[in-house]
Order: sequence, then structure tokens, then C-alpha cells
Amino acid sequence: MNIGIIFAGGVGSRMNTREKPKQFLNLYNKPIIIYTLEHFENNPDIDAVVVACVSDWMSYLAELLEHFQIHKVKKIVPGGMTGQESIYHGLLAAREISEEKNPVVLIHDGVRPLINSQLLTECIDSVKKYGNAIVSGKVTETITVIDESGGVDIVVPRDQSRVAKAPQCFRLLDIIAAHEQARNDRKKDFIDSCTMMTHYGYKMHLIDGPDENIKITTPSDYYSVRAILDAKENAQIYGAW
Repeated sequence: MNIGIIFAGGVGSRMNTREKPKQFLNLYNKPIIIYTLEHFENNPDIDAVVVACVSDWMSYLAELLEHFQIHKVKKIVPGGMTGQESIYHGLLAAREISEEKNPVVLIHDGVRPLINSQLLTECIDSVKKYGNAIVSGKVTETITVIDESGGVDIVVPRDQSRVAKAPQCFRLLDIIAAHEQARNDRKKDFIDSCTMMTHYGYKMHLIDGPDENIKITTPSDYYSVRAILDAKENAQIYGAW
């Protein structure tokens, strides 16, 4: 069984939005999170989806699911105080709905709408072969590691550098075990699942994803995604998608 876990528990403070969290902002009359969920809905390898949502917006999300005919979402759970906690809530819900003990879980940001169905299938295949899959992006600029004074310590070659993105995919028992260890250790600040799993000794397998796999965090991200959707719609720059 393959379960998508979408975390949409943030309020989008860096987006400067006052009316609604960023995952519910519209792009061409469709909320961002619906674009994201449609990839999971339309992929035949995905059996179910769980969404960890801002608690005050759970009923609104349920209405959107009905309106846009998203049927694979089997559970909406409240998000936590951090992304780490929101993911944990989603993992527990996945365990509840799973028809098998150790399904594949695909953890994804609700505000990363520009993935594709092929990528989800590649992630599932990678988990079955390697135990996990971290979608990454190729680095196009020079990455440096700085020292304590703020100077350049190491310059990392681009061909050895990747940006960890999402989905980040695992066997359910592995990622739940890591979360429970983190809770026992009182560590609440892991920035993502890749960082947590690496911290606890798991070796991560990377998959290069599409260049447009943008996480909408700031207004400039929003306008970048909108421009890409516009280009896809008009097929003037990107050709066949």
C-alpha cells in the first residue's frame, strides 16, 4: 500500500497573507493544495492520502475536496506547532488507515504543486528498492560552507551538491521509529524528514526531480509558480509536458 502524507499545517507568515493560509491561496481559480493533491489523486499507484491541516481550516479543506472531487484523502488531521509535529500526526493517521503493517509513505508539502505522476511512481519504486527516496534538485549556483566568523570555509562542487526537496518517502515503520526517537530525545527542530533520518543513521537515496518543483514560501515563489502554470497552459515555452 502506498500512502501520501500531505502536510499543510503552516499559516504562511512569510507570504504576508492575512485572509487565509498560503496553501489555500488561489492560482487560476484553484487552491494551491488542490493542485498538489491532484497529482496523488490521479496516480494509480497511490492508494490513500492523509492531510495534516491547520486545525481552523479542516472543514474548509473538506469542502474543497468535495468540490474538486478528490476522493483518495481518507483522513484530515490537525497539524502541529511545527512541521515535524504535523508530519508525525500524519504518520499516525497513515498507520490507522493502512491495510498493511509497513506501507510506503510519501511525505509532501501542500505548497509544492509542480510535481508529476511519474515522480511519485519513481519514489515508490525507490523505496521498494533502497528503503527510501528523497527528491532533490540540481544546484545551479556555487554552494559554500561558512566558518564561525562568516567567511568561506569550504566551496562545494556543484556536481556533488543537491537541494533536498519533496516528496520524501519511506517505509512507515522506519520513519515513525525515527520520529518517536526524536520525541524521546526531545528534539523538535528537524527541518525535514531527510535531516531527521540522516541524524539517526539512515542512508538516504536521492532522486533528481523536476526543476520547477518549487515550494511556495514567499510572494516571489507564488509568482514563479503562476508563471510556470501560465507557460504550461499556453505551451509557448515548455512545449509538451
